[in-house]
Amino acid sequence: MNYSTTEIWLIILIMGIGTFLIRFSFLGMIGDRPMPSFVLRLLRFTPVAVLPGMVAPLVLWPAATDGQTDPVRLLAAGMTVLVSFWTRNALWGILAGAVTFYGAIGVIDLLPMLR
Repeated sequence: MNYSTTEIWLIILIMGIGTFLIRFSFLGMIGDRPMPSFVLRLLRFTPVAVLPGMVAPLVLWPAATDGQTDPVRLLAAGMTVLVSFWTRNALWGILAGAVTFYGAIGVIDLLPMLR
């Protein structure tokens, strides 16, 4: 698939409008009215549900490895989940995952030199 620059920007614009309308249909219509406590509690889990949905395909079928599962990415994802669960802080989890990912790549690059 080859899209022109105009088509890409048109797709981005349409998706932006669609995303806004979907969010506005729920949050915009409520306005300043108080929401039930269970709705507020469920809304707190939205980022926790969205982030794994975005990251899982990049971990399980990364384009960088032509869709083959990569142990380094699995290790980094596991470390992210472990640290996030342990510290209850997403930023520490993300940092731990990044350090694990780049550290593991560095170790793998050094292994042929050590032989």
